[in-house]
Amino acid sequence: MREIINTPDAPQPIGPYNQAILVKDMLYISGQIAINPETGELETKDLRDETHRVMNNLKAVLKAAGMSLQNVVKTSIFISDMHNFSIINEVYATYFDGSTAPARETVEVANLPKFVNVEISAIAIK
Repeated sequence: MREIINTPDAPQPIGPYNQAILVKDMLYISGQIAINPETGELETKDLRDETHRVMNNLKAVLKAAGMSLQNVVKTSIFISDMHNFSIINEVYATYFDGSTAPARETVEVANLPKFVNVEISAIAIK
């Protein structure tokens, strides 16, 4: 049995997908980009702010499923320029304790939706 998770506190999907799917105790969160859910506008002028927006969007989806960042066991980070890794990683590190941080990979890609600089997806477990 799977449950679709959607919240107005995170950006609405811009394609044929849902914000997250809960299967038993596993939550699969679609990639989040820096869309402000209140305005629908992208927040990409400053990479630190962009990364914070992405992380806050992830937090909103987790909250809608009754979870928090502490439940995250895996993230996937997609970035448009590996030269930006240190800035993105610096912001990302403020959301997770290093000793209990989830597994992750970081991949440079040619382009991302709406030509943003960073997209992060996650898997969480209750």
